[in-house]
Amino acid sequence: MSSINNNKFPGNWDGKITENITLSRKKPVIIAGPCMLESISLGLEVGNFLKNKCEKLNLPYVFKSSYDKANRTSATSVRGPGINTGLEWLKQIKKELNVPILTDVHSSEQALEAGKFVDIIQIPAFLCKQRELLVAAASTNKVIQIKKGQWVSAEEMIEVAHFIQNCGNSKIILVERGTCFGYNNLVVDFRNLVDMNKEGHAVIFDATHAVQLPGASNGKSSGLRHMVHPLTRAAVAIGVEGIFMEVHKDPSCALSDADTQLTMEMADAILEDIAKMINES
Repeated sequence: MSSINNNKFPGNWDGKITENITLSRKKPVIIAGPCMLESISLGLEVGNFLKNKCEKLNLPYVFKSSYDKANRTSATSVRGPGINTGLEWLKQIKKELNVPILTDVHSSEQALEAGKFVDIIQIPAFLCKQRELLVAAASTNKVIQIKKGQWVSAEEMIEVAHFIQNCGNSKIILVERGTCFGYNNLVVDFRNLVDMNKEGHAVIFDATHAVQLPGASNGKSSGLRHMVHPLTRAAVAIGVEGIFMEVHKDPSCALSDADTQLTMEMADAILEDIAKMINES
């Protein structure tokens, strides 16, 4: 099924996120949760659903959510609970659900603070080349997941990975999340999944951000939620170490990415399909 090479990961990394989760295209990790950590109850409800579903399907699971949506389109959009409250909520979710945690950071200070307990530090697409942020994230010795900027090539992302490696951290994941196709539109160039893996780096497909229509809805981002499932199938068929997707109990009421977050029912169907595809490969 996979057209991506089977080399070991670069450097001295064995692909482990935790003692129980090791990255592998044979069993892609599911990184999923609400876009914004709107409340502790939302995080626990969605996270518990996803954990139980992934356990049933024998898929490794990492909870994700953002405490600060620092890159917003509208001037009036809310940003989230902030780092202090947000990290406390993430700690509670990690403890109660017993799952690894991913969250994104926007400054060197945030990277150092989040790095005290999260399992994966995510660098947002808009910040994928910010050297001081990369240095701080690398210094935590946590797994660093970097989203490919919508204007950045696969070759440039490999250079970003080289920079983090030069900082002494080889625990690197590169993420495809779409490429600008004119104004207010993204397309997925699936060649990036292959090209970002040329040197063996782990590659993950961000299925929900890849269908965004940035700024296309009266100053806010819209999206094509119905495309998440088929694009996920394509990524799994090519071969990736994981699928990243955002899930909400009621996307129509979500405070961010309302047009691209999945309902729990949609996530259920996609996860079933992922498991079926890898079991049949």
